[in-house]
Amino acid sequence: MPSAELVEPDWWETFPNVDNPRLQKMVERCRMIASREWQTVVPVLKHTAGLAAVDATALHDYCVVVARIDQCERALATEGLLMAGERGMQKNGHTTIVAQYRTQRNTYLGHFGLTPSARAGMTPPGGDDDDDNPFD
Repeated sequence: MPSAELVEPDWWETFPNVDNPRLQKMVERCRMIASREWQTVVPVLKHTAGLAAVDATALHDYCVVVARIDQCERALATEGLLMAGERGMQKNGHTTIVAQYRTQRNTYLGHFGLTPSARAGMTPPGGDDDDDNPFD
C-alpha cells in the first residue's frame, strides 16, 4: 500500500474541554501526551513500515491509549495503589484500567512494529529490491 501523508488528529475532538478545572488539566495533558506520541511514532513508521490512510484510525487509537496510560499512572501516583473501601483496603480501580490499556498498547506496538522483536521481521518499504540475491 502506498505511503500517505497522515495529518495529526485534532486532539480537541478526542479530549474536549470540561467545566471542572481539575479534570480540565487532565484533558489538556491527554492532548499533549497523545500529540507527542503521534509526532514521535509517525516519522518512525514512515521509515520502517510505510503508512497508508487506513492506518490513521489505529494510530489515533494507539496515541489515545498512551495518553490514558499516562492519566492512570498519574492517578495511581497521587491516589495510591490501595484505597479505603466498604470492606477495608482494596485495589485502586486505576490498576485494572491501566493493565487493560497496557495490553492494548502492546498489541498496537506489535502491529506497528514499534518493538525490537516486531521490527526484526519487517522490511522497510522499498528496502529489499536486491534482485541479485539467489535466496529470494
